[in-house]
This record gives sequence, structure tokens and C-alpha cells, in this order.
Amino acid sequence: MDFQPVERAVEAFQQSLTAEEIGKVCRRAFGDAAVPVSATELGMGMYNNVYRVTLADRVGPVILRAAPEEGRQFRSERHLMRNEYESLPWLTVIAPLMPRVLAADWSYEVIGRDWMIQTHLDGIPAPEHLGTYPRTAWPTFFRQMGAIARTVHDVRGPSFGPVTGPGYAAWGEAVIASLEEIAADLDAAGLDAADVRKVAAVAAHDRGVLDEVTEPRLLTGDLWTVNVMLDAGAAEPTITGVLDLDRTWWGDPAADWTIRMATAKRDERVAFWKAYGQRDRSPAAVWRSLVYEVRHLGAVRLERHRLGNTAGVRNTYDAMAAVLADLS
Repeated sequence: MDFQPVERAVEAFQQSLTAEEIGKVCRRAFGDAAVPVSATELGMGMYNNVYRVTLADRVGPVILRAAPEEGRQFRSERHLMRNEYESLPWLTVIAPLMPRVLAADWSYEVIGRDWMIQTHLDGIPAPEHLGTYPRTAWPTFFRQMGAIARTVHDVRGPSFGPVTGPGYAAWGEAVIASLEEIAADLDAAGLDAADVRKVAAVAAHDRGVLDEVTEPRLLTGDLWTVNVMLDAGAAEPTITGVLDLDRTWWGDPAADWTIRMATAKRDERVAFWKAYGQRDRSPAAVWRSLVYEVRHLGAVRLERHRLGNTAGVRNTYDAMAAVLADLS
């Protein structure tokens, strides 16, 4: 098999599969006669290992994703691949944009890790292709992002929290539990979590403001440009695929990473709101958005630590201090 892994240090969070492991996965998924002829590790993913695999008896490649080993996962990021899989029945509203799952295995019998094989989506990742269009065309892209986010956020759920659970009866309970999990992960990583715990205490004290959100809606968890594919030959940016929605949640749409990114700058992305609809700018909503920003920053701090970005980790403390000042 022609195998092209990404070279990584032994202490790196992501650890590549071997050619033998990829062969075992393919045989489990497609039968003993399955023969992978090539496998290329794609470097875009920052959590799962992702491979484009070509099989001798199959037209076109498939995508193999392997989760980190259980012992490497933070508690606030536990079993994200399983969470994505459980989300699929709720994500049928955007099913034409998503890859289909061909096989999934949580047994650890094959490689000791969760893995999933999906269909390969045509197109070019948006971070690579959007810049080939003039900036005057970018609002078209962000309007499509707004429409996709609106479609997902309109899906109503049974409880608050991760799709795989645990489920919470009240939104405030789910948010506080998430902040506490992030703080525990920061502790385990040897990082200062005092700022996250302070906001968890503030959220608990004023939980009634969070509990004004009474209807669980589906949050994408991580949807932005890095999770989107574009048509390679379209005259204007045209979204053809959406990938890796493994951080889905039930909660307040304003808490979604997508909303955070759409509000980060006043540039072409303001077109997002033309398709999505108006934001709630009430004092309660503004206060909640500060709590959500702390949750985002806590997750970003963990990710930067995982990737060895020490300067980026330090920057989160300054950003968090500014949010705390606004909260107080």
C-alpha cells in the first residue's frame, strides 16, 4: 500500500495509524477481501487523525477518521466521535451537505481507538479556496453559512447538554457543568483554571439568567470555515460540504462557536446575519454571551495546550481577564 502519514513527534497529541492498522480497519468495515491501495493522512484535523483511503475494489476514495486513544482525551472532549454519530439523526436537515457514515466501531477490538469511515466529499476546503475569490464575493459565502447555522439551530431537542449526554433539565445546569469540566481538564494539564472557576461561580449565582433559555436547540459546536468544503469550479463561493460536527450540543444557539465567530469581526461576515436572522441584544443575552465566551476561551486554552502553543495559552488569560472585567 502506498502510505503517506504525517510525521509527528512521539509526544504529540495526535498519533498516526500504521499501514497495518489501516488495513485491519478496512477489513473490519468492508470484509476480508478489502485491499487498501493507498492512504494519505490529511493534516487539516487537529483532534482526530484523518486519512483518504483508496480501496482496490471501490470506485473513489473513502475517509477514515480515528479518534485519540481514550487516555489522551480530556473529560470535556470525551468521545466526540460518538457524539457526532449520535447527532446524525438530528442533522438530517443538512444531510445533503454531510458525508455518509459507512462504518463505525467503538469496540477497541481493531486498533484500540474509536474510528469511523465516511464517504469522501468533493470540493476544496474553504480555507484554501475562499481566498481565490475577490473579497466582494465573500458575503455570498457567509450568507450560506448563516443559512446552514439557522437550519441547524431550528432543530429542537429533548434536554440540554451534549447529544450523547448527560442531559440536563435546565440550561444553566448544563453550562455550569461544562465550565467545571473544562476547569478540571485545565487542572489535570497543569494550567491555572481560577478564571474559569470564577465564572462558573458567577454563573451559578445568577443562574436564573441562563435558565431564561428554556428550549434546547441543536448547536453545531464547531462549524466555521475550517469545517466547510467549496465547489472547485463555481463562479462564486458555493458551499458543497460540511464536516466534523462532533461537538454538537443542545442549548442556546447564541452559545454556538459559529455565532462566536460570526460576531468576531465586522467585515464580510456581517452577511451571515442576513440569512441567519437578528441577534438578541437584550441585557440578559449580552450577559449570557460573556459566560459563553469564557467557555469558548477555556476550550481554546485546552486546544492550544494540546497543540503545544504556549504563547497562545498565555494569550487566553488576557482575553479571559477582559471578559471577567465585563462580567463584573
